[in-house]
Amino acid sequence: MTYTAAALLGVLGAGLVDLFVLRTRLLLRPVFWATYPIVVFFQLISNGILTGRDIVRYAPDAIIGWRLAYAPVEDLLFGFALVLLTLSVWVRLGRAGVQRTPAAGEGSRLLRLLDRRRSGIGRQPSGTGRGDSGGAQRREEDRDRDRHLR
Repeated sequence: MTYTAAALLGVLGAGLVDLFVLRTRLLLRPVFWATYPIVVFFQLISNGILTGRDIVRYAPDAIIGWRLAYAPVEDLLFGFALVLLTLSVWVRLGRAGVQRTPAAGEGSRLLRLLDRRRSGIGRQPSGTGRGDSGGAQRREEDRDRDRHLR
């Protein structure tokens, strides 16, 4: 199989997954097409560097031969398939509610200590001993807000 055939199959497969398997339908959204040129711009820069300096070479019989910024057009097709498939899976998992908040664990001891200091746990109440003018209440509200964000 040539690189051209593989790239075309990749685009077709990613499109089918987007439209019919995951039903995210990113291909039908104007925002996808409005932002995709940003990806293409950086893809052309990186492909141009890699292929223009002969870091990556392609067999002439495996590609059509059309190039854009030194990169074969098949690279653009393959990159499109990769981006579309990745975004489709990401959107689908987001809709399913998988890991709504970015929590990767409790973190290190240092991070927990900083979190406790930020939320006021273990801190002496501020003030002159005649009350803390609402400081404890503000710390409690901060803790509640932080718990909600986790």
